[in-house]
Amino acid sequence: MNDMSDIAEESPVEQTLTIARLGARGDGLTEGGLAVPGALPGERVRVRVRRGDRVGTLVAVEEASPERIAPFCPYFSACGGCAVQHLAPGPYAAWKRGIVASALAQARIETDLRPLLDARGAGRRRITLHVREIEGRAEAGLMAARSHALVAIDHCPITVPALHRAPAVAQALAAPLGHGRKPLDVAATATVTGLDIDIRGHGTVSEGVRGVLTRLAGELDLARLSIHGDVVVERRPPAVGEGPTRRVPPPGGFLQATQAGEAALTALVLEAMDEGKAKVRRVDDLFCGSGPFALALAAGGREVHAVEGEAAAITSLTRAYRAGAGFARITAEARDLFRRPLLGPELDALDAVVFDPPRAGAEAQARRIAESKVPLVVGVACDPGTFARDAATLIAGGYQLERVTPVDQFAWSAHVELVGVFRKAARKPAGRTLRRPR
Repeated sequence: MNDMSDIAEESPVEQTLTIARLGARGDGLTEGGLAVPGALPGERVRVRVRRGDRVGTLVAVEEASPERIAPFCPYFSACGGCAVQHLAPGPYAAWKRGIVASALAQARIETDLRPLLDARGAGRRRITLHVREIEGRAEAGLMAARSHALVAIDHCPITVPALHRAPAVAQALAAPLGHGRKPLDVAATATVTGLDIDIRGHGTVSEGVRGVLTRLAGELDLARLSIHGDVVVERRPPAVGEGPTRRVPPPGGFLQATQAGEAALTALVLEAMDEGKAKVRRVDDLFCGSGPFALALAAGGREVHAVEGEAAAITSLTRAYRAGAGFARITAEARDLFRRPLLGPELDALDAVVFDPPRAGAEAQARRIAESKVPLVVGVACDPGTFARDAATLIAGGYQLERVTPVDQFAWSAHVELVGVFRKAARKPAGRTLRRPR
C-alpha cells in the first residue's frame, strides 16, 4: 500500500510501502505523502511509522532502485546534514535542477533553465559544529535530522581537508567555557592563513578565560578566534577569496559555502555584464556581504556602489578595496535594504543591479527595482522559492527572465543556489491615432 490507512493508531508498526518520488528535502515520498528519509523512487521499503505521522523510519530496503549507490560518509543517515549521498550522480543532478524548476513553475514563470552547475570544488570551507556535554565530557558534532540530538563526529568528509580537525579544535576550546555544559555553536572557516573560529552561545567571558583562549589559539595555530563576533585574538588576518576578491570577512560573517561556488557565481554575474551591445559601467551590488561581486566587478573596470545591512561586512569590503590595485571606483553603504530599499531615483541612472539576498529574498527591494529603468538585473539566490516570488515581481514590472542557472555548492543537501538574468523589456512606442478625413 502507498498510504497509511492500515497503520495502527496506538503504536508504531512496520509496513511495506512503495516510494513514488523524491521530495524537495531529499526524502522518498509515497503516493499518500508519507516521507521516508533514505528511500528512493521505485523502491519497496519496510517502514516504521505511527498513525498521524508524516515521516516514517526506514527499516529495510526490500527492492532497491538501480539509482541507489553506497554513501561515502560513515555518518550519513545519522547526521542531518546530507540528504542524498545514496543517489547516483545523474538522477541527483536532475533532482537538484528539478527543485528550481518546481519553484519557477509554481510561480508560473517560463525561462531557459540551464543544467546544474557543479560547484562543490574541494569541499565546504566552513562548518558550524555544536558542542554539548555528553556523559561528563564535551563532544563536538552535528545535529541528527529533525532532532536536537548531537551526532559526535571525528571529521566531516564533505569539508576541505583543513577543516577535518575542526571537531577536535571545538572540543579543546570548549574546555575553559564549561566543557559543553552550556551548549556552544562553533563556526569554523578554512581561510588562506588558517582556521577562523567564532564561538556562540556562551556570552561574555572574563579576562582570565580570554587569556586561556588566547593561549589555546596559539597552541591550535588558529588564524583568528572570536566570541559572538568579538575578536579574542587575531594571529593572522583570515583571508578568503582569490585574486581581486581576496578579503578578510568579519567574524562569523556571511561567506559562500565553497570557494568553487563563489567563483562560479561570480563568473555568472560577470558573464551577464559582458553581454549585450550597451557597455555596463555603473552597477549597484545589493546585499553585497563582504563584496566578492563588487570587487570582481570593479576589477573589470566598472564603477560599483555596494550596499549591505551588516556594517562589519562593509568595513571588510572597504579594506580589501583600499589594499588592492587596479580597481575602478567602489563606494559602499551600510543600509537595511529590507526596511530602506533603494528607490527609483537611486536606481534609474544605473546600467545594472546585482542582488544576492538571504533566504528571505529581496521582496521590498524587488518592488523598487521593478519600478525602475535599470536595463539589466542579475539575481543570485539561495532559495528558489523566494527567488521565484521576487522574479514574478520583476516580470510584472516589465522585465524578462532570460535564463536561470542552478549552482550546486551545497552538495548532497536539499539546498541549491541559482543565478537569474533579467532584462527590461523594450517598450513599444505609443501609436498615433489617425482620424479618417471627413
